[in-house]
Amino acid sequence: MSLPERVILGIDPGTNLMGYGAVLCQGKKIELLALGVVDLKKFGDHYLKLGHIFERTLGLVESFKPDEMAIEAPFFGKNVQSMLKLGRAQGVAMAAALYRSVPIIEYSPKKIKMAITGNGNAAKEQVAAMLAQLLKIEDLPKQLDATDGLAAAVCHAFQGQVPASAVGKKSSGWDSFIKSNPDRVL
Repeated sequence: MSLPERVILGIDPGTNLMGYGAVLCQGKKIELLALGVVDLKKFGDHYLKLGHIFERTLGLVESFKPDEMAIEAPFFGKNVQSMLKLGRAQGVAMAAALYRSVPIIEYSPKKIKMAITGNGNAAKEQVAAMLAQLLKIEDLPKQLDATDGLAAAVCHAFQGQVPASAVGKKSSGWDSFIKSNPDRVL
């Protein structure tokens, strides 16, 4: 039994930079579709940042039509205000995906690092280097938030999990697929 083709959007939420990566999975093969960051530093107001996160995430969802979205869970730090802001950024990105009925699965930073490098305490540079090797990326972006977003997508591809919100969405054939996904058919 072969695995279905699927697109996974990965998000590394942030209030200054939001990293993202999109991959196409065909069986066990993973192909890079996109990699980048959304720069939020120019927005002084936190609420403007949240609005921009929603708009850009929605734009990514509309561009790549992902079957699933993998997102990095906020880590627990000592600064409660930073955690709240990061949680809001994550929630807004999730809301944008949910607005388009994209199932979401969340991974801890340690789980993502472990899936990519085999070391849950790996540095961002190690994650980026492993992704470059796995996906044959010649020029890595300067901002490693981009590779963190990509790492979430690749981690999800490696897990082979289907989010609970996707259960029941499986197509039973081309007719069902076309009815369920008219925007994906040319």
